[in-house]
Amino acid sequence: MKDLLLDASARAVRYVSGIGTRRITPHPEDIARLTALGGPMPEEPCDPRTVLALLDDIGSPATVASTGGRYFGFVTGATLPAALAANWIAGVWDQNAGMRVMSPVGAALEDITLGWLREALGLPPSTGVGFVTGATMANFTCLAAARHALLERAGWNVEDNGLFSAPPLTVVVSDEVHVSVLKALSMLGLGRTRVTRLATDDQGRIKSDSLPAFDDRTIVCIQAGNVNTGAFDPAAQICAHAHRYGAWVHVDGAFGLWAAAAPRRANLMAGFADADSWATDCHKWLNVPYDSGLAFVREPQHVRSAMTVSAAYLQASDLREPYQYTPEASRRARAIEVWAALRSLGRRGLADMIEGNCRMASRFAGQLRTAGYSILNDVVLNQVLVSFGDAAVTKRVISELQNEGTCWCGATEWHGQTAMRISVSGWATTEEDVDQSAAAVLRVAGSVSQSGAK
Repeated sequence: MKDLLLDASARAVRYVSGIGTRRITPHPEDIARLTALGGPMPEEPCDPRTVLALLDDIGSPATVASTGGRYFGFVTGATLPAALAANWIAGVWDQNAGMRVMSPVGAALEDITLGWLREALGLPPSTGVGFVTGATMANFTCLAAARHALLERAGWNVEDNGLFSAPPLTVVVSDEVHVSVLKALSMLGLGRTRVTRLATDDQGRIKSDSLPAFDDRTIVCIQAGNVNTGAFDPAAQICAHAHRYGAWVHVDGAFGLWAAAAPRRANLMAGFADADSWATDCHKWLNVPYDSGLAFVREPQHVRSAMTVSAAYLQASDLREPYQYTPEASRRARAIEVWAALRSLGRRGLADMIEGNCRMASRFAGQLRTAGYSILNDVVLNQVLVSFGDAAVTKRVISELQNEGTCWCGATEWHGQTAMRISVSGWATTEEDVDQSAAAVLRVAGSVSQSGAK
């Protein structure tokens, strides 16, 4: 075992050491070689060292270098050194974090990080949290708590009786609602298309001057950080309006919620602390390994009622039991990496990382704008939308940039216009990375323009 782990460590160090100089996407021939990992299931055992070598030699060249400084796709964070090292320890510990009796250290780290997170994100001191896989399950968990709370108020026990003959709930979302919220609503039996959609402005923010009347069986879903523009809904006005009617306000803050930790961006979060629940990712802007999400609920009893199960063999204590806050019972101890990231960064380091990514996004946008290309959004956070002309030209620039390998940016549609989406989310991104990437974008765009002119 010792020799095997030392081999794994050496291979990991080699991979990390080369991440800054390699292509962001693998060569097609490296992807083709992945077939060597398949074939019939072996009949006989194999030396673990041979397994590790095969995985590294074939698998590592076929990875996407998303932990480096020039990956700008899908709001994907890199991995902080302390979080990566803690992930290794977590694997060695192999803790089931469902209950305190199963993992005292896992439960303690959840308690500690909950306190730190409340403070860093400006959330109420009563807030409870579930450590889940990502924003989809965080939205699911929070909306399950909302469903419980509103139906309990109406005299209905949804956990026992389901939704058959239940009092109806109204769900209100933005026209720019993220698909993870709709997926969560569908899994909860509340439906993807039964929602009421609110109009948005040119940045994707809900228009607060056209809010309808709500009631005490309404769930209102708002955004902290639009997935395309990075814009924030007017939370103060929406929360005040919704709470006058007794409605529940849920915040999808997959990456934008972390703006609260950066003093120069905290103004974007005005009013969001007045909501009733909040969902976010740690594998996005906290830069911890996958998978890691957080479901925050202002009044913890609602998420406990929605998530708790009971059985004679479950030795629940009088303290906070982790399984009472998540859909999973048995699960890995995700708080280990979250604790390591927060402990290594501190308040100032966390703020610097968030602010640095936002500054890099503005730098990227500035270079593309100076070259004459259209920036389609107000760059208030870490998101940049750029058009290179019509849809065909923009798609070709994106495709050729992805194949070129210097950096990786994705495509999106924004208000009927095809755009390249640049998401700066990794701690490792430097000015040099941005300048090198912007130069590659301009080089590819120029080549596409010249070939089109011919």
